[in-house]
Amino acid sequence: MLTDGIEHGATITNEGDLLKEVYADVFGATVERDGPEFPGGPRMIILNLGPATELNVFEVEDNDQADRQTPMFGRGRLDHIGLHAASLESFDEIRRRLMVAGASDGIVTEFGRKISLFFRDPDQMECEVLYSNPDADDDDLRFGTPSPRYA
Repeated sequence: MLTDGIEHGATITNEGDLLKEVYADVFGATVERDGPEFPGGPRMIILNLGPATELNVFEVEDNDQADRQTPMFGRGRLDHIGLHAASLESFDEIRRRLMVAGASDGIVTEFGRKISLFFRDPDQMECEVLYSNPDADDDDLRFGTPSPRYA
């Protein structure tokens, strides 16, 4: 198996501070990051929920998705999920396979301590595969920029 689980789920909120507080108080979540996803982008809060699991929360101004609550199976799709590659070699093999399948352009992006590859599943939901960034520099973490390793 090339993955070892779900790395994160992503959701949209109108109340980032409240959501952050509830997840910290109830689940003991810690905040990995709180700031723009990329320069000029929406606020992104990364909450650590376990040793290798995050909730990525996007606070998008004037977005009403968080206000919609409907019964099960009428809620629409999750914004996206991130799968965690089992190793860097697995990440590279998944990337190769997704490109062969026409499901990804192969662009790898750095998100701090992680590298990310976006793809579309057969239902056209955008998802991603992530792995620890082997080139991360804690003094110069890059968010939302192409990985030089895959240039």
